[in-house]
Amino acid sequence: MRISSLFLGLAAVAATTVPAAAHVGEAEHPVVRSEPIAGFYNRFWYNYLTDVLEADKELKSDLRRATDEEDKRDAWEEYRHELVDADKDYVEEMRDRNYRVGRVTIGN
Repeated sequence: MRISSLFLGLAAVAATTVPAAAHVGEAEHPVVRSEPIAGFYNRFWYNYLTDVLEADKELKSDLRRATDEEDKRDAWEEYRHELVDADKDYVEEMRDRNYRVGRVTIGN
């Protein structure tokens, strides 16, 4: 099916997506998920990937238009916010469907 191939392509791109421009504070970036929660590929996963790709595209555009350091900081701040928001929405949708989100610790 062509659509599933498209989504697999999106998943591969999202797993390797890293903004091209480096900057101070790079370690503060939210982590982009490389796999869906519980290994379950559904529309919420693909919506998440789309949101991540859109945030990357917008960041690159904003950085190209930046005229000073403040513009660059604003672009990165917006990017971080978009990634956190995308993850929050995805996690909420999966929790609503009773998928466990997070880590399970056994013992101490």
